[in-house]
Amino acid sequence: MSKVVTFGELMLRLAPENYLRFVQSDKYEATFGGAEANVAVSLANYGVDVAFVTKLPSHEIGQAAVNSLRKFGVDTSEIVRGGDRVGIYYCEKGASQRPSKVVYDRAYSAISQAKISDFNWNKIFKGVEWFHFTGITPALSDNVAKICLKACQEAKKRGITVSCDLNFRKKLWSKEKAGEVMGELCNYVDYCIANEEDAKDVFGIEADNTDIYGGKLDREGYISVAKKLTERFNFKGVAITLRESISASDNNWSGMLYTKGEAYFSKKYSMHIVDRVGGGDSFGGGLIYSLLNGYDPQRTIEFAVAASCLKHSIEGDYNMVSVKEVETLAGGDASGRVQR
Repeated sequence: MSKVVTFGELMLRLAPENYLRFVQSDKYEATFGGAEANVAVSLANYGVDVAFVTKLPSHEIGQAAVNSLRKFGVDTSEIVRGGDRVGIYYCEKGASQRPSKVVYDRAYSAISQAKISDFNWNKIFKGVEWFHFTGITPALSDNVAKICLKACQEAKKRGITVSCDLNFRKKLWSKEKAGEVMGELCNYVDYCIANEEDAKDVFGIEADNTDIYGGKLDREGYISVAKKLTERFNFKGVAITLRESISASDNNWSGMLYTKGEAYFSKKYSMHIVDRVGGGDSFGGGLIYSLLNGYDPQRTIEFAVAASCLKHSIEGDYNMVSVKEVETLAGGDASGRVQR
């Protein structure tokens, strides 16, 4: 049985070709993606035994979504079939000073209408070592928030490590509701993943001397955020992605892992972005892989950040890279030279 289980929504992604705007395009490319599914694909590409759990309709579009995971080796055997629709999101890729835009059409999706009784966690968690979800999933509906809570409780009963990416989405719920729900869920979480906005939006914890829009980051501020989160929820580790946005096309990218009272910072990458959607999820996948394999904290954060850096060069939600490719970049080879 799978060593890792991720739980969330898998959506149909519709995107104009290249960098066309929504109002320009007369055709859209159809792919699939979703935060926890993206993590599952990353882990499968690293050779990890991983299952993705959700609810999808039994019609052909639901099957196409399932197939998009199967081809990477993700275990889909515990996906519940039912409901009427697959959630959709439209993605317009930004360029230069024009930001990317996302439009959701996911109301009444199969997973948002799911019931606690749909999921047999005793069966799902058999032989599992790690469970991962994000703050996007409980935001889908009150029912799904209850399902997340049940999953976390069942994971803890079995000694399963739990990780969560806060992933606040203002288009799905308010800061107040997020703080209330995630505050309860995080009591069951071992490793928390966040970015420079999540801790502030969800828990009101803000990094000092940092301007996320002006590209100014202060390391001590992030250490204080991780320390406060750890003190509140007794996390084993807090991983924070550090994005310095120069423009929609160019970012500086690094990360920090805070564990056992110490902070570890990765090297910084200057990225020219092909597709930034799924960047945080690829970071989460790299972090989970590293921790499962017993990497020390510095190697862990280097691997996670390098994995995410590579994802920014790949079209679509899924991070289609190997362990060797990530380790090559993490080891210092950022030349981009042809591999022969």
